[in-house]
Amino acid sequence: MNKLILIDGNSVAYRAFFALPLLSNSSGLHTNAVFGFTTMLLKLIEEEKPTHFLVAFDAGKVTFRHKGYEDYKGGRQKTPPELSEQFPLVKELLRSFGINQYEIEGYEADDIIGTMTRLADERQFPVVVVTGDKDMLQLSSEYVTVALTRKGVSEVERFTPGHIHETYGLKPYQIIDLKGLMGDASDNIPGIPGVGEKTALKLLHEYGSVERVLEHVDTLAGKLQERVRDNADSARMSKELATIYREVPLELGLDELGWSGYEGGKLAAMFRKLEFKSLLDKLDLPVSAGSDEPQEELRVEVLEAAALESFAARLAAGETRSLHIEAIGDNPHHANVVGLSFRSADGCLYLPFELLLSDAGRPIREWLSDPEAKKNVYDMHRTEVALSWSGIDLKGVAFDVLLAAYLLDPTESNHTLNALAARFGLPAIQADEDVYGKGAKFRLPELPVLSEHLCRKASVLERLVPVLRAELEKGEMHVLYYELEKPLAAVLAGMEKTGIVVDGDGLLKLGAELGSAIEKLVSGIYAQSGVEFNINSTKQLGDVLFEKLGLPVVKKTKTGYSTDAEVLERLAPYSGIVDNILNYRQLAKLQSTYVEGLLKEIRPETGKVHTYYQQTIAATGRLSSQFPNLQNIPIRLEEGRKIRKVFVPSEPGWYMLAADYSQIELRVLAHISKDAKLIEAFQNNMDIHTKTAMDVFGVSESAVDSNMRRQAKAVNFGIVYGISDYGLSQNLSITRKDAAQFIEQYFAIFQGVRHYMDDIVKQARTNGYVTTLLQRRRYLNDINASNFNLRSFAERTAMNTPIQGTAADIIKLAMVQLSKRMQTEGVKSRMLLQVHDELVFEVPKSELELMKKLVPDVMENALPLDVPLKVDVNYGLNWYEAK
Repeated sequence: MNKLILIDGNSVAYRAFFALPLLSNSSGLHTNAVFGFTTMLLKLIEEEKPTHFLVAFDAGKVTFRHKGYEDYKGGRQKTPPELSEQFPLVKELLRSFGINQYEIEGYEADDIIGTMTRLADERQFPVVVVTGDKDMLQLSSEYVTVALTRKGVSEVERFTPGHIHETYGLKPYQIIDLKGLMGDASDNIPGIPGVGEKTALKLLHEYGSVERVLEHVDTLAGKLQERVRDNADSARMSKELATIYREVPLELGLDELGWSGYEGGKLAAMFRKLEFKSLLDKLDLPVSAGSDEPQEELRVEVLEAAALESFAARLAAGETRSLHIEAIGDNPHHANVVGLSFRSADGCLYLPFELLLSDAGRPIREWLSDPEAKKNVYDMHRTEVALSWSGIDLKGVAFDVLLAAYLLDPTESNHTLNALAARFGLPAIQADEDVYGKGAKFRLPELPVLSEHLCRKASVLERLVPVLRAELEKGEMHVLYYELEKPLAAVLAGMEKTGIVVDGDGLLKLGAELGSAIEKLVSGIYAQSGVEFNINSTKQLGDVLFEKLGLPVVKKTKTGYSTDAEVLERLAPYSGIVDNILNYRQLAKLQSTYVEGLLKEIRPETGKVHTYYQQTIAATGRLSSQFPNLQNIPIRLEEGRKIRKVFVPSEPGWYMLAADYSQIELRVLAHISKDAKLIEAFQNNMDIHTKTAMDVFGVSESAVDSNMRRQAKAVNFGIVYGISDYGLSQNLSITRKDAAQFIEQYFAIFQGVRHYMDDIVKQARTNGYVTTLLQRRRYLNDINASNFNLRSFAERTAMNTPIQGTAADIIKLAMVQLSKRMQTEGVKSRMLLQVHDELVFEVPKSELELMKKLVPDVMENALPLDVPLKVDVNYGLNWYEAK
């Protein structure tokens, strides 16, 4: 059976944006609206099984309605840039789904959908219209169901003519009369002032239409008669504005909207770009791309025990050898190393991992651990960690293909060998999923298939080395690669192999304390509500808060009352129970995510957790921690900070020492922008947020209160991240107008910052990229785009990348320099963690005074700037005490 889905693209994207928190991928591109739109599409496809599809968009700000009423939609606030930049992504997403999209100058999406539903009605063609706009209810008919979005866009309420009558007591065509009387603030349709929905419905139930109400104005009582008589023209115009035009000259018909499903490969490529890994997994889409290039002829030899000694001699005689080490699994500390492949002059050799671990494999293991035996590999950091758990050292890496590929294009999310083969026109490699399977279907293939797959990887790896090496030289990133990123990979592997001790008993004790605190909160909540209920149940909690306790309803969903964090925070002033519920949720998350989660991550044989730092993910150059994520332990709550107490030294009598850069990004901004006021503040060791508040508000230091400093701090850090008036208004809970004025005041005072922002965008337009102080490069393909939204995002990225990227480079540089300095000094102290701008060490008591001086000395002088870098150092018996 045929079914057409018509989606109001602007409306759904807008609702998705405001329903979800601001999300972004590793390139800094905001994706929350796209993610919400995508989940809505997938749900519609699953539930409706459409045969035809169209998403309609508004073509511009001016429509035929503006000719009769210039203020149409005039009250709407400017679309936040964080949403505007996502519309091109939504449209690209639709292309990847194979879904038709349409817009036409002078008309709105409503009019396109209205015309399509008219055509569908004429052919008795079933339609579902998806929108957040109640105006669309006028289109409901025997064949047209209007699905109004609820709860963001995750739920919809379906309106048939019968449901419209049950809800409003009206027929679908009377919705325009309803709008004519009550108006619509979102579209700046005036209606009759003082007439709300309740009054408008009462009038329509009695008279049926705007025109009939006006005819019977003399029968109305008191003020209502006066309002209707004085605003008769407004009511007629409002009804006309609310009427969807259903005669748009479309260039496509129903038959051209056929849709037979999405193509997995195209959709997977889009999800990879957006970094929607959860959706890749949910739909079982391939996580890596293949190449259309034919596979090369390759002679594969499987090494046997008897041949290993002579092969080791051949390795020792070579200058540099390209090899691939296959370690399967997301977490390198638990990866399954299955084999090694070596590219030779006349083919490729495969070495099973179990043979490498045998007595016969000893000479190969010695070659792998020889720092003088040079090797080209893929992902030296991950490989070194994976091999270490089998007692094998990897030394002497000459070139790391993954690290080079990442530096050359940090915004690309897929740097697998088969993706790189496709990118550089090399022979194709079969996708890992096609060789091993995914999830429950995963298995190691037979030896001939496995050995050939790994040999093809080694072959492509060898051919990539000279290409990538030349590209690094061309991009002037060879120094960054050889002197920072490659040495850092070894430093990170060393830190991860060392690990950090977690006091399991202390963690259990903390868990018990949290459990007691949670129980106390639960008892208090029950006492305050007078009933026991499931606090985790949205429905039961809603019933207690809004029906039993009578708190004001903030937001409702299709399934009942909303009790999300935003709603509870708005309700907090009305009742103490709300604060208890918020605290309960926070403590319950700490208990499950961090107490129970960390217990699972303690490795039994070491008593430590061994995190893994991803070096090739973030476009800014920052590291990210996984398995477990130790960069994300919450420290705003005291209970969250207490989790750091369980991280302790691995030796008795040792200390934990933490060294933290103070406001490093703002100091980098001062250096790069050469802003005299910022430089002066840092050189005089002033509190930069107080200084900003003094200058922006025009007050003395003593007159700066905590709220002024808080606002100044939000602006200071917001400037670094290219914040908009919308973003700042959300952070400070102020109007967008006030936020815009605040930003303007900032730029009027810190003119060096404004000149930097202007100049860096011009530079980006000329070069197509921006760089950090250490020449880390980020390409901005959309910096000269004709599309305003794409260009705006690229401009903001141009402004903040040199700042964020340089800050990331500085702490990385400090880590490399500290590793060398600690080796030179011969200390026993160990570097354990990097948490954003902080480094954590374990230090014997005898070295404490030395490390308290050595660490800040290296960190503060890692890269000379026009302003001093400042490092705060603290120590204690655990990580908590070291802060």
